Amino acid sequence: MKRLFLLTAMAASLSAAAQVWDKTFPQSDQVSVEKVSFKNRYDITVVADMYLPKNLNRSQEHAAIVIGHPFGGVKEQSSGLYAQQLAERGFVTLAFDLSYGGESGGTPRHLASPETYVDDFSAAVDFAGKQPFVDRNRIGAIGICGSGGFGVAAAAIDPRIRAVVTVSMYDMGRERRQGYLDVMGVAERKKYLEEIAAQRWSEVDGAPVRMLMGTPDSIDEQVAKEFFDYYRTPRGQHPRCTTGITYTSSAPMMNFFPFANIELISPRPVLFIAGERAHSRYFSEDAYQLASEPKELYIVPGAGHVDLY
Repeated sequence: MKRLFLLTAMAASLSAAAQVWDKTFPQSDQVSVEKVSFKNRYDITVVADMYLPKNLNRSQEHAAIVIGHPFGGVKEQSSGLYAQQLAERGFVTLAFDLSYGGESGGTPRHLASPETYVDDFSAAVDFAGKQPFVDRNRIGAIGICGSGGFGVAAAAIDPRIRAVVTVSMYDMGRERRQGYLDVMGVAERKKYLEEIAAQRWSEVDGAPVRMLMGTPDSIDEQVAKEFFDYYRTPRGQHPRCTTGITYTSSAPMMNFFPFANIELISPRPVLFIAGERAHSRYFSEDAYQLASEPKELYIVPGAGHVDLY
């Protein structure tokens, strides 16, 4: 009897622990959340939160949206908030951790692999489409910040993504190749690659892995201030989010051209959303020019980059 009591108490404790809200935003009483996982084509386990309207009729098929978080972030931040808000409006949503970070698998940790990130979107579509209450012909994708580029690149080669939206998009390949506002020329790029190569030799010889932090610990200029005001404040802080990526990841990121096949998305719609005051606004404007119809660019009046997080 005592053993049964202990087992019951342990089960109750585990159940309570599983229900602890670990997001950076308030929980909705209209939505339920389930922790799920699935494999991408690299056999990496991707972990996601599936948000469902509590009144969801599981005997019918519903539209679904897969949502990628900002570069260096986790699903418990802005992508989860978008997922919850859209679930309140009747969608089945999946906010997932990109490979090598958060609760998803992949080693070494905090590696930046754009090809893998792009496939994470398609793997999320795989999972969503396997649910009996999801209409496979109505699955869309949203990418926030760096995931905007990954989401567009995924939609270009995966026609199962029927619509794609970017929010405060960053073209991470362009940013690594050319720097913010394209200030880095060929000579500077070559010097940067030499520094990365030297670091790679150092790590081959046993040096610790060097990290490149997406958010500084102190504010020194406007771009840093925007990210600091999110990731270094309670609004955006999460224990699994460091915003750090391995320094040597910058070299393969330079080979990432997310809009190389953007015209293939048409006739599926693409929507670019950016803040009027966002330092990253030009990424969305330039991608909009490259995209084929139907397309839309929506500039949010008065908003900055992280205001849309």
